[in-house]
Amino acid sequence: MDIFAQQLVNGLVLGSIYALVALGYTMVYGILELINFAHGEVTMIGAMVALAVMGALLGVNPDLPGIMVVIAGALVAIPACMLLGYGIERVAYRPLRHAPRLAPLITAIGVSIILQNVAMLVWGRQYIAFPPILPQISFVVAGAQITAVQLFIVALSIAVMIALWFLVQRTRLGSAMRACAQSREVASLMGIDVNRVISTTFIIGAALAAVAGLMVSAYYGLAHYYMGFMLGLKAFSAAVLGGIGNLGGAVLGGLLLGVIEALGAGYIGDITGGFLGSHYQDVFAFFVLILVLVFRPSGLLGERVAQRA
Repeated sequence: MDIFAQQLVNGLVLGSIYALVALGYTMVYGILELINFAHGEVTMIGAMVALAVMGALLGVNPDLPGIMVVIAGALVAIPACMLLGYGIERVAYRPLRHAPRLAPLITAIGVSIILQNVAMLVWGRQYIAFPPILPQISFVVAGAQITAVQLFIVALSIAVMIALWFLVQRTRLGSAMRACAQSREVASLMGIDVNRVISTTFIIGAALAAVAGLMVSAYYGLAHYYMGFMLGLKAFSAAVLGGIGNLGGAVLGGLLLGVIEALGAGYIGDITGGFLGSHYQDVFAFFVLILVLVFRPSGLLGERVAQRA
């Protein structure tokens, strides 16, 4: 029972991170019907920039409060990723908006590879450690150990998701985004600046990616130039699982995928008699993706398909 409870907690924490990244995928797809495969690398850039800023601050004054250092890293990483997201949309995707659907997809993969190599040149191939500045506090609930970092990740994820829901459902920008998701042509006839809405969507998704990147590096204690690739694939799987284009589906898919992956990692050794270990946990994410594509291609909550005029 203790193993189940612990893996459930770990899964919810991982799922919260997957959900944030999946929201970036699903927002862009909801409007453009484009899978932005470079989104995982934006998450990686956010983590690397945050750690670079944190390392620089601690190099100047090692006695700075840990929370202040983390906030400073986030305050630099978020605008940096927002600018990167805008640049990707403006340079790589906007010129291909009316091109065959295969062209933006190939471009997205190309942008992903470029960002990986740029990060490798800037920060090197080595793993970058998250500085041990956060409080090492843990609580025991129902036999599961919950750390302060895990609580912070889940609480921040919930706050960000609520803020995003309010933005989409209760603001003029959100109304414009929902209108563009239904039909960009009709939205433009109603006076909505479609290009501005699309750019803003990329910017918001990049901000979520920066927050998720900082969470991942804090949770695992390190960052790497290649970390965004697998994280992006898992978040994409989460978006498909919940119903890509559906914000609620992205959250549900992320949480479910995190729990499935954590429980699988905890019990795969017992199930296979020790033949497979916990390092095969990535198999579960893609196994779930295959099952969803075969039996329910629209996802658990249904795909939001834009109705083109």
